[in-house]
Amino acid sequence: MKELTIDDLRIVKEFQHVPDEQIQWLISQGETVEVEEGGLLFNVGEPVTTTYIVLDGKMRICSTQSGKEKELRILDPGQVSGYLPYSRATVTPAFCEGLKKSWVFKCSKEKLIEGFGTHYLLIEALVHMMLSRVREFTSIQQQNEKMFALGKLSAGLAHELNNPAAAISRAAALLQTQVGQLPHLFKEIANLRIEPEKVEKINNLIIHKIATEPPVLSMMQKAGLEDEVTDWLNDNDLKDTDPEGLVERGFTTAELDVFKACSTSAHLPVLLEWVSNYLVTNKMAEDIRTSSERISDLVGAVKNFTFMDKDSNRQLTDIHAGIRNTLTMLNYKLRKGNITVVEHYDESVPKIHAFPGELNQVWTNIIDNAIDAMEVNGKGQLEITTSHDARFVRTTIKDDGPGIPEDIKQNIFAPFFTTKEMGKGSGLGLDVVSRIMIQHNGEVKVKSEPGATEFEICLPM
Repeated sequence: MKELTIDDLRIVKEFQHVPDEQIQWLISQGETVEVEEGGLLFNVGEPVTTTYIVLDGKMRICSTQSGKEKELRILDPGQVSGYLPYSRATVTPAFCEGLKKSWVFKCSKEKLIEGFGTHYLLIEALVHMMLSRVREFTSIQQQNEKMFALGKLSAGLAHELNNPAAAISRAAALLQTQVGQLPHLFKEIANLRIEPEKVEKINNLIIHKIATEPPVLSMMQKAGLEDEVTDWLNDNDLKDTDPEGLVERGFTTAELDVFKACSTSAHLPVLLEWVSNYLVTNKMAEDIRTSSERISDLVGAVKNFTFMDKDSNRQLTDIHAGIRNTLTMLNYKLRKGNITVVEHYDESVPKIHAFPGELNQVWTNIIDNAIDAMEVNGKGQLEITTSHDARFVRTTIKDDGPGIPEDIKQNIFAPFFTTKEMGKGSGLGLDVVSRIMIQHNGEVKVKSEPGATEFEICLPM
């Protein structure tokens, strides 16, 4: 290996204004090593006691989580890793391997600490690196958390929108078929020449059935009515007429007798075919309307959830509206997890001055964590309760998952702490909750035991 010079270390941009004598002191305290392609500079679990500066080559830092490797950072010449002054890292959470043959300078933590008092500008440069590294890592992880949250919400929303959209597509296709039969039916009906008073009876009966909700029947009652209608159709030589549509609208044999009395035996099949077409057409139109309203409701929930049409100042906020919108956004995940939601809302809770978009992040992060916790059970119950007194509004969110172990409970609000596998969270969800509570002068508390984990969110009025 060639001899290390001051110019070699000035490849680190933070060292540009460090005096030569301080750079030379650093050189005297450390040594250089060569790392072959695929070789390790440091490994997971090793103590953080050495500063590394890449002088030539290329390296990368990777972590392993749930058996999967994730690339965290590429180290090009001039970049620093390992120990930096005032860093609180004690154990290496990742490994560093050579992407090609690399030349690296390393210096022990003990040697650097010895020079703190006499090499101020050098140590200042290293501290600056540490602060930049923290900002960079925090920014990346916060962005990852946003993408995780967005991905989960968008997946659920896409599923929720797909159902009514598919229903509209099916109904529209069937409606088009029904409308295509109208010219033929018009010709057949026009040839019946039914007396006006009988037309009025038929018209009144159909309008009455359309305007009236069909009775709610048990399976036995529905089967009995279907048998009666089928027998009536058979008795009147109408075996080709499908009884299902008539039964669905609640037609009885007495009402079918009205059609029979207003027509002849030869004309009755045409009349019932026209009635059936009208009922199906009306049902398809109703399905399209209902599905369209569902899509509109979902879009409204997204709009209210994000508050994208509101200003950024505090607003009088209804916490119940925010919780309900959040449940709508997470509805697919709740159903997928076989989770029952029990809501106990005190409707006398007043509106509070808050940032509604931020509060929705609180509800989302806590409820989403609860859903994930109950996943191991294959089912669960989520209980949400609101209350208030003269000074505070309280919301408790309780799940019946396995609980939070006592030894990690004190860490759950710490940035980047997570027990989830890679790709499911970055450990910033509850940190975000904590910071939003500070912003609102509120407080979040947790108590947990197996089968009962409860988060209490306390907000000042």
